Amino acid sequence: MGKKLKWVLVAVLLLVFVGSGGAVFIAKQEYAKSQRVYAQAAEKFTRTRSESEETSSGGQPHQKGEGPLTPFTVDFDLLQGVNPEVVGWIYCEGTKINYPVCQGKDNEYYLHYSYEKLSDNCGAIFADAQTAPGFADSNTVLYGHNMNDGSMFAGLELWRDQSYYEEHPIMWLLTPETDYKVILFSGHTVSAYGDIYTIFRGPMPEFTQYLQENLSKSDFVAEVGELDPEARYIVMSTCAYDFVEARYVVHGKLEPVGEHGRGW
Repeated sequence: MGKKLKWVLVAVLLLVFVGSGGAVFIAKQEYAKSQRVYAQAAEKFTRTRSESEETSSGGQPHQKGEGPLTPFTVDFDLLQGVNPEVVGWIYCEGTKINYPVCQGKDNEYYLHYSYEKLSDNCGAIFADAQTAPGFADSNTVLYGHNMNDGSMFAGLELWRDQSYYEEHPIMWLLTPETDYKVILFSGHTVSAYGDIYTIFRGPMPEFTQYLQENLSKSDFVAEVGELDPEARYIVMSTCAYDFVEARYVVHGKLEPVGEHGRGW
């Protein structure tokens, strides 16, 4: 009986080992698939500024926007033809953050589906369903998974480090109506149930206090001066593992760089 039990245990351990290896393999395949989907999206729907300015129906330079130039342009007509719920594109140079931004009817759907509305464990970057369209509220929350391969919003936790912030002090948020330089000013760990996710529809004393409190909690020091409560802001959020239901958030001020037309 002892020998038989030994072989049963060996068989069970072998099955567990094989099963674990299979799960890891499947996860890696899913990550690779998602990376291809978003790499293809960037190739299909975005153009570098120089490429975009060379494209026009008459062969003349096609200028989009006024003021500081964004590093690239997005064909939102084409992109929203794939999914009308795409509301923007978030990008940070030198990082993996380079994704369409969606906004659905709830905060569950895009945890499980890509920007194409296809099943995807990596999900999509998406704006809180209860915020006003067009990033019109004083603050808009963006969510994204913290994936093991560093994709989606996993990179937000890198802003814990001062030197990383100094190398990446800004992002870009492009929308169908207006493009924004995102001036980063705070990154810190919060509870998933904290006040950080309060949505402010417009300037008010409570929002001024909200900005000041989050600036004071930052893991990095940003030389941004006094924050304007009349401006608009985004809060990017992802899972963290400091404690149960922890989240890491990075705050940015939206600085408009010009309105523009659609397409190329």
